[in-house]
Formats: sequence, structure tokens, C-alpha cells
Amino acid sequence: MNPFEEKAKDIDKTYKNWKSINVKPYDKETVDPYTRVRVILMNGTEFEAIWNTARWTRHCANNEVRRGMALLRRGEQQQQKRIASLKPRNESMLEHTIGYEQLAVDLTAILAQREKNSYVKKQLDFALLEDFDHLYRYADLLDFERGIHAEKLVGRYTEIMPGRPTVSEARHPGDDVNFYINNYLNDPITRLNIGIITAAEQQTMNYYLNIANLYESELGRKLYSEIAMIEEQHVTGYGCLSDPSVDMFECMVMHEYTECYLYWSCYNDEKDVRIKELWLMHFEEELSHLKFAAQMMEKYSGKVWQQLFPEGGEFPQLLNFAPQKEYIREVLKSVRLTGQSEGFEDVDNLPSNYRFFSYNRTVQGNVKSLASHAVIEKTIKKFGKDYRFEEKAHPIRALSDQKSVNADVARIKGA
Repeated sequence: MNPFEEKAKDIDKTYKNWKSINVKPYDKETVDPYTRVRVILMNGTEFEAIWNTARWTRHCANNEVRRGMALLRRGEQQQQKRIASLKPRNESMLEHTIGYEQLAVDLTAILAQREKNSYVKKQLDFALLEDFDHLYRYADLLDFERGIHAEKLVGRYTEIMPGRPTVSEARHPGDDVNFYINNYLNDPITRLNIGIITAAEQQTMNYYLNIANLYESELGRKLYSEIAMIEEQHVTGYGCLSDPSVDMFECMVMHEYTECYLYWSCYNDEKDVRIKELWLMHFEEELSHLKFAAQMMEKYSGKVWQQLFPEGGEFPQLLNFAPQKEYIREVLKSVRLTGQSEGFEDVDNLPSNYRFFSYNRTVQGNVKSLASHAVIEKTIKKFGKDYRFEEKAHPIRALSDQKSVNADVARIKGA
């Protein structure tokens, strides 16, 4: 599939009425977990597309270009609202959060395994273990407060157990900044991976930022805020990977190409017939957006899309969701890594005066008072053990005990 070679409607003919936008939600009791995951993924993808042109509009002096971006953005807004309508009202904030973290875990694992740039892969593997831990913390909150086992929500596709402890994830801001890639020297899959994961993590961060103060319990409010801060670290790390030399017209074309790729992937991967048709409709609309963005780039910057895609523009391997359990268990062997400038290092190998240790102590204080630690302690006190969904023993011995909370791994030397 090459989206540049597909027929596309004029962009003015892609707008829909409100009846088309306000669609019927999925049934939270019967929805396939990966359908929920795709809904969350594409909601975040549309947010990214919307804010990409919104930010550029504020720094663009050409009103004809601004009008072009407004045409694109109106379509993206309609798509975002249609996707958002798929979430049912009776799916609680916390239940939906489990979907966010399942997306973060399985998406990151999928992207990491197909990534050809070893540096980008290291960032994916590193953040994977942190989102994996977030899933565990939220799942225990769900069990503690509601008596609901998150394994049902994830369809047993994804294991639920500790990753790099959330208390060990608070790093000095300088250690979240990465080197950037050169788009022209990297495979198209790398460019796609960076754009996809940055948008997904940004959406997760924004979701937690906006709902933390709406959660009903103090424990939950604190947990959302704590994890939202880690998501900021992920957004910084992933965002720094992008090639900063591309101009905004190239950036806009790449955004539209990424949307085409993701909607086509969703269409081919979706099992729900009704939602499958929605993905196809959005794919066809994105073909129009891509064509329009490419025309704007050629008109105002003199570049043609073939310069951005010298390999021809064909979609690489499509994104298909499937369980990633064994890969995640393998990556867990690197749980003791932390950030060190633009790289990663085992905490045992860092100098004792390295900024990670002082920053972590200063910001977190007594880690036992933090929500990510307290939620596990409270669950153990209530049920005699923490909540997990493991198909076999945890691969890291220090994190295998269900009757105690380990707050030292990847934070304290020798732990």
C-alpha cells in the first residue's frame, strides 16, 4: 500500500455532520481489549495531529498557510471526536486507564522488536519497563478500591506484575534528553516508530494531567499525579529522538503519512466490524489530508513528497496487536538501568554522587509515603498479597515476593 498513489477526495468533501461524529460506544463488557487499545492509540494520534498544526499556526506569518492548516485541523478534530465517542460512559476512569497502560506496554514492545536503530530501541525497551510497572500499580488500585481484577480488562493478553518500580523512575531532567536521529539516514520504520510512540505517550501524559484532580480518592489522585510526572519524562525522551532539522511542511506531511499508516493498520487488524468500517473511513479521509499536505509542501517550500520518502512511500510492516509476554520478560532483565545523560547505565555502576541519586532523594523524600508504594502496601494489607496476573514466576527475584513491596530496585545500589 502506497498512500501517495491512492485516489483521494478533495479535502472540502471530507467533512461530516454531527450524526456521523456522535457514534455508538463499544460495549465495555464484550469489547476486545485490543479494540480499546486501538481507540486510545488513534485518539492520541489525532491529538498530536491537531496540536502540531495549532502550534505552527502561532508561529506562521502566512495566512494562506494558516488557512490550509485550519482545513486540515477541522478534519482531524472531527475524527478525534468520533473516536472519543467510542468510549462508553460506564467505563470508569480507572478501567480506561488500564487500557492506556496496556497500550503503552504492548505498543512499545511491538515497536521495539521491529526497530532497526539500536539507540532508538534502547529508549523503547527502557521506557517499556516503566509503563509495565504503571499497569501493575493501577491494577492494584483497581483491585483495592473496586475489587475488579484487571486481567479481565486486558483479556489476559498482557501480564500484570512489577517492572522498574515507579519510585525508581524519577530521574534528573538532564538524563531524559536523548540524541536525535537523521531522518534521511534512518529506515522509514524508525521515523514511524518515533512519531507513533511520542504521540501515544503524550496522550497518556495529558490524560493523567487532566484527570488526576477528578479522581474520587486521595490515593488515586496522588497516583495519577505521580505517574503523570514519569510520562513527562517519557515524552521528553521520545520527543528528543525526532530529527529537529525538518521544516514544518515536512513535519505536517509526515504526520499525515503516519495517520494513514495507523488507520490502515487498524483497519486490517480490527475484529469489530462496525469499528473496522470507521477505521476505513478515517483512512480515506487521511488520504485527502496527505495529498493536501503534500501539495502545500510543494507550493510553499518547493519540496516533493519523494524527497521525504526516497524509498517510495510504501507502507512498511503494518502494526498488529498481539501478546508480547515473552519479550517483556526478556527485557525485564534490564530493570536496574537508569538514565545517564544521553544513555543508560546500571545504577550499581553509577558514581555515588551522580545526580540521579540526589534528585530522586530530594523529589521523593520518604518513598513509603508515595502513592505508587502505598497502593501496593494497602493491597497487601487488605488481601494478604498484591494483585498480579502472572503466567509463571517473575523473572527478577527481587520483585517476585507478593507479600512485600520492593522500593529499592533500580534506585539503591546493590538492591
